Amino acid sequence: MDMNEIKEIFFQECEEQLAELESGLLKMNDGDRDPETVNAVFRAVHSIKGGAGAFGLDDLVAFAHVFETTLDCVRSNKLEPTQDVLKVMLKSADVLADLTNAARDGGSVDESRSRGLVKELEALANGELPTPSAAVEAPAAKPAPVVAAPAPKPTDDSGFQPIPFSFDDFGGEEEAGSDLPAYEITFKPRSDLYSKGNDATLLLRDLSRLGEMSCYCNMDALPGLDDLDPEAAYFYWNVTLKTDKGEDAIRTVFEFAEWDCDLQITPVEAKAAAAEAEELPMIPVPFDLSILDEGAAEVPAAQPKSDAAAAVAAAETASNVTQMAAAAARVEKKESAAAAAASAAAAAQNNAAGQTIRVDLDRVDRLINLVGELVINQAMLSQSVIENDTTGTSSINMGLEELQQLTREIQDSVMAIRAQPVKPVFQRMSRIVREIADMTGKTIRLITEGENTEVDKTVIDKLAEPLTHMIRNAVDHGIETPEKRAANGKNIEGTVRLTAKHRSGRILIELADDGAGINREKVKQKAIANELIPADANLTDEEIDNLIFLPGFSTADKISDISGRGVGMDVVKRSIQALGGRINITSKPGQGSVFTMSLPLTLAVLDGMVVTVAGQTLVVPLTAIVETLQPEAAAIHSFGANHRLISIRNSFCPLVDVGRILNFRATQANPVEGVALLVESEGGGQRALMVDAIQGQRQVVIKSLEANYTHVPGIAAATILGDGRVALILDVDAVVGASRGQALKQDVSLAAVG
Repeated sequence: MDMNEIKEIFFQECEEQLAELESGLLKMNDGDRDPETVNAVFRAVHSIKGGAGAFGLDDLVAFAHVFETTLDCVRSNKLEPTQDVLKVMLKSADVLADLTNAARDGGSVDESRSRGLVKELEALANGELPTPSAAVEAPAAKPAPVVAAPAPKPTDDSGFQPIPFSFDDFGGEEEAGSDLPAYEITFKPRSDLYSKGNDATLLLRDLSRLGEMSCYCNMDALPGLDDLDPEAAYFYWNVTLKTDKGEDAIRTVFEFAEWDCDLQITPVEAKAAAAEAEELPMIPVPFDLSILDEGAAEVPAAQPKSDAAAAVAAAETASNVTQMAAAAARVEKKESAAAAAASAAAAAQNNAAGQTIRVDLDRVDRLINLVGELVINQAMLSQSVIENDTTGTSSINMGLEELQQLTREIQDSVMAIRAQPVKPVFQRMSRIVREIADMTGKTIRLITEGENTEVDKTVIDKLAEPLTHMIRNAVDHGIETPEKRAANGKNIEGTVRLTAKHRSGRILIELADDGAGINREKVKQKAIANELIPADANLTDEEIDNLIFLPGFSTADKISDISGRGVGMDVVKRSIQALGGRINITSKPGQGSVFTMSLPLTLAVLDGMVVTVAGQTLVVPLTAIVETLQPEAAAIHSFGANHRLISIRNSFCPLVDVGRILNFRATQANPVEGVALLVESEGGGQRALMVDAIQGQRQVVIKSLEANYTHVPGIAAATILGDGRVALILDVDAVVGASRGQALKQDVSLAAVG
């Protein structure tokens, strides 16, 4: 693996760390004060700084170092993470992301902005809090004056004043910490540690949080000034630490610097035992109580014998003590080794449970294409067997059924590889909300729901652009200024809610705001002024709302960096349509608007009903079909000149001739001779789609018709059937919309494809 590959892995990990950073800061902004959340934010910045130092990314290291220092103040409870403090940190996270992207892509960042944030971060680290916004926070109450305790009166003329104190305060800390295990740590940094952006003082500070610590800096290796190398490391530290956290917690402090320093951790008990084993044992002085009864005269005669016995006893005692100490050491060593092995096994098990690999996306795409071809070939093989085998009981048919089931499982597994949560896209919107809110002087809160909803990566990659324009539109046009919101009795803080959820085999993404809603009169007058609609046009509320998607339409009074050119919402609609999706608007004046996007979960395959309409083969997405039924003459009712209704369980549903809508035929077909598909559209309500016959239900591979031919109204895509013919996939919502009087965009007569 060369350096470029290692660097690419580093930037991929940076994306994960930046996502973790923003997620943690947003949790803290919502009131989360869990120390683990703060630690996760700190680790993210620290990891980015450490990796950037290894690749010599000085600008990234410098900014991350200042950011890390300020976060360390939050960790140590020296800095309260208020809304204003977190606002600075969220901006700093944005700049950190910009610096990372610039280091990867070779771009540049706004130096004035980064310098300004560096000053703000340094001020926070030095205890200078930012001035709170008057619109958000009320001024803090003045602290009550501190009244000093009265001094004791002098007891004599000399002015002596006694100072009361209690002996109970002495020795409390020593007693409290005396039972804690102690460790002696030798920490010798190498020059690489400093070149990679690490700081020995920060490591020692983190170490001190584990317990009671005493530290001595050894400067014996410091040379004279003439021989001093400014990039060398001469100091090392001897640390004594009392903690109940264990040796693993100590090594965790040095996990990002362990390869760039000499680290030695020795438990004090083990060191004391080793030192004691090396010393000679004390020789006990035996004393025989019987000599007290025999008198003093016998003592001198017995003395030589006692000395000899004492020497033998002392030697035996020393030998026993040494053997006992050695045995205890062996037991302790075995227990330590067993504990280490158990810990390693548990860590290996945890790692095995969450192991992941990085795979190039092109390889996954090739695999998906091959699976798609496998599905087509399996369908062709099944079609051939059906046409040539009329019994339907042969072993070939049984093998084909197993092949079909296996193909489906392979396809589902491969599609699951590409499925990703929408969380990265949603997190990106947080920055856009902050930036637009600052530019417009508004106070806005973004709430996200359903961030773990999974969708195909192709959809996610193309979802960022339309969401960006919609967020900008909601903040700039939807949410009112704080003054207007206060005048209308609303909270001065506007709310934008971004939600994702699954429904009927599709993903629904809703963007809702609690702003003023769409001013339909202003929208209509602006469209008339821009000659987008005639002055006498009679439009419904829904049609007026959809005018904002017209190219060149904007209600902004002047062009700014945010809006005014009339391209944003037009891009939204075109992007969503390119994904095979739809967008609807619901707006209430004074209460806000809701934009609902309906997108397919994948752009690769779908389950569909294969039908015949006027000699053409179409595929209707199975997720849109509620039921199928055979119409009876008594259930068909005429409505107006060209409309018909079908009675279904004492309710009436409009009957839509698909062949007539798509210009497959000039006159309407007889409903009794066909089949009705009861479908439910995203716009609400049900319709009965009239087709000639149903061929069956199949899983088909989606092929883009727009990429290979052109966009055809009423048609979502195309596919290849088992007999090799091309079939068109019906756009159910477009056909339903046409039945309501919304004419298809183009008058295209589809030629026969079979």
